Amino acid sequence: MPVSDAELLFATVREAGALGLALSTKKDLRHWTKPDGSHVTEGDLAINDLFEQRLRAARPDDGWLSEETEDDPQARMAHERLWIIDPIDGTRAFLEGRKEWCVAAALAVKGRPVLACVFTPRHDEFFTATQGEGVSLNGVTLTIPDSASLEGAPIAGNRKALASLAHLGIAADPSGSLPLQLRLAHVAAGRLAGAVSIGKRNDWDLAAGELLVLEAGGRVSGASGEGYIYNRPQPWQQGLVAAGAKRHAALIEALSA
Repeated sequence: MPVSDAELLFATVREAGALGLALSTKKDLRHWTKPDGSHVTEGDLAINDLFEQRLRAARPDDGWLSEETEDDPQARMAHERLWIIDPIDGTRAFLEGRKEWCVAAALAVKGRPVLACVFTPRHDEFFTATQGEGVSLNGVTLTIPDSASLEGAPIAGNRKALASLAHLGIAADPSGSLPLQLRLAHVAAGRLAGAVSIGKRNDWDLAAGELLVLEAGGRVSGASGEGYIYNRPQPWQQGLVAAGAKRHAALIEALSA
């Protein structure tokens, strides 16, 4: 029988995580700096190659967007279905031997994520989400606890966004070592009450985590409350606000004040 999209995605992310875990212990891991100042390692590229071998080979008629593959917007936008891949989110943590890195991948159809997976091999936490069917962590269904109150709420984000919320009594968590996909996964799991960020954020840092939050009952948007649409000419979104539905509305109001 043909392999379903979910089976294909989840199995590939598992395999990619195992590869990343093996490479993370390698001595003298090759690494360098990209023109934009971000880090990349041979691990990022090896995992990206694995995704291409598994997903692109199995679904050759779909579009492709990965942090470690040169983007071709015209070719990408010709497809309704788009695989969005971040081979390693948290490359600095991966390079430094820390645990806070993950493999993240999603399938978007007509600009919206319908399948997602985020895997943290060093914690053995495997998040999966299917549109309309919920989200789970290692097989346990997740639901975001929600409240309209921001007092004492642990909110992760960049310092600029957190500074604009400080007067509301939030428990600010700069989470400098926690990549965006894991911030979103932690919101879905109820470990964080919300995640906020101001500025451009790449699609591969958002798509999988967005679906985790949505399927846990939360909301994700840009900093002004606008929803995300993927597979546009520019592969990024303007800002991030993620939380349970009530808290999301309170965060948008506060950030817009």
